[in-house]
Amino acid sequence: MYAVVEVKGHQYIVQEGDVIVVDNVDLDEWAKMTIDTVLLAFDDKGAKVVVGAPYIANAKVECIVNKNQKGEKIRVIKFKRKNRYQRTMWFRPHESFLEIKKIDING
Repeated sequence: MYAVVEVKGHQYIVQEGDVIVVDNVDLDEWAKMTIDTVLLAFDDKGAKVVVGAPYIANAKVECIVNKNQKGEKIRVIKFKRKNRYQRTMWFRPHESFLEIKKIDING
């Protein structure tokens, strides 16, 4: 069973056993999490497809937070073109790894 879920404004195609990287989730490591924003669900062959409007009622995806960490360093440059002004800043976004345990579309 596959599902399209929305987490923090981003959409992911998941199946049971997958590990996805999302923006920081404010939970401790190994905490259980339930995602209720399931947009679409379908089986392996595509024979059974359930489409939400916009979300599927009573559908949920259960997952576990594997780890929280900082992502790769991103360089941000701010400059003014005629004044010889340039400023470089670095940023490391926080990210969480979610392991999908169960997809339930019946509630």
